[in-house]
Formats: sequence, C-alpha cells, structure tokens
Amino acid sequence: MTRRDMTADETRDALVEVVLDHVPFDGWGEKALLAAAEECAVTVDAARRAFPDGAASLIEYHSARADRRMEAGLDTEALKGLDPGRRIAAAVRLRVEQETPHPEAVRAALAYLALPLNAPLSLRCLYRTVDTMWFALGDKSMDLNFYSKRALLAGVYGSTLLYWLDDGSEDHEECWAFLDRRLEDVTRVGRLQGRLRSVLPSPEIMARLIKRRPVRAFKFERGRR
Repeated sequence: MTRRDMTADETRDALVEVVLDHVPFDGWGEKALLAAAEECAVTVDAARRAFPDGAASLIEYHSARADRRMEAGLDTEALKGLDPGRRIAAAVRLRVEQETPHPEAVRAALAYLALPLNAPLSLRCLYRTVDTMWFALGDKSMDLNFYSKRALLAGVYGSTLLYWLDDGSEDHEECWAFLDRRLEDVTRVGRLQGRLRSVLPSPEIMARLIKRRPVRAFKFERGRR
C-alpha cells in the first residue's frame, strides 16, 4: 500500500508510531511530527492536516489509539468468570503495558497534560480511557453508578501509570501489586456511592464537564450512547 492509498487514520497511525521514537529527543510537537512525516513519506502539509493542533492532537490521538488497541486486545470471554476486580486489573494492566516501548514519551505526555492550560485535554483523555475499559468489560450502568465507577477507575489507572513509570522491579511486579491494592477501592463501589453522591455534581453537570470534544480533523466518538 502506498502512502497515497492510505486512509486518514492509517496515515495518523503511521505518523504517531514514528513520532513516539522522536519524542524523547524532540518532545511532542512540530519537530517530532515533521521528522516522522519525512520517515513515513508523508508531505508536511498532510502531516499538519492530520494533527492540526500539534502536540495536543498527537497526544490525544495516541491516547485514543491505545484505548482502541486495549479494547481490541482484551479477552473478554476469558475474563467472564473472574470477579470485577480481576477483570478491571486485566484491562488496566493491558492498557499500561502497551506503553512499554515508549516510557519517556508517556512521561513527556503526562508533563504536557499537567499544565493548567491543558486540563480539559487531560480530563478528556483520562475519561475516554476509563470509559473504554468499563464499556469493554460490559458495564451497562446509566445512573450515578456510571460516574462513580469512572471516577474511581480514573484514580486507579492514573496512579498505576505513574507508579509504572518509576517501577524498576522485575516485570513491574511491584506495580502490579500496587494495582491490586488500589483496586480494592473499585470493589467497594457500593459502599462509596453514598460518599460520592454528596460530592459529585449532578449527572447533568457531569455530562457537560466530561463531554468529549475531539480535536479538529478526526473523531473518536463511538456513537453507542
């Protein structure tokens, strides 16, 4: 397949894959994108159209792509007989392990997302990740449960990813033990609901706060709800 025959998403996939190799040296942005475009035989204009908002576009697309790959790679049939905590652990671990080849790119992305100006993007990426996990595992809740589960999992996933980045243990054994400890919170969702109900905004306000607004030029909506 020539570059001319590639779809828009195939072009983005190819560019992001190469960008990840350049991020440790060039950061998330124009320099890494143009280096990737040269390696992928994509024109500069096409690369800029693919990621019109530079670092923000690249990071969001990489995150959404990793979510899709996690969802596709999750063996839901094999997980059916496990308790909820084990199923969530499998999803979180798979999502984190996908970043194994590029820890410095992940570290740079987290630093970028930590900037106050990028808070909406950070929330959007995190919400999409935990929403994809719950959906892939068959979650059908549509009441306050829907928001409390995602809020709890966001804390578990975010803290596990940070632990993983600094974990020097063999096969990240300490990280997965940390994940198991944190998942005790998720298995206590029922008992925490009362507390969450008193601090969370109404479902209508939450829906507006976490409404997914994709970056220009590409969409991530699943269209399932």
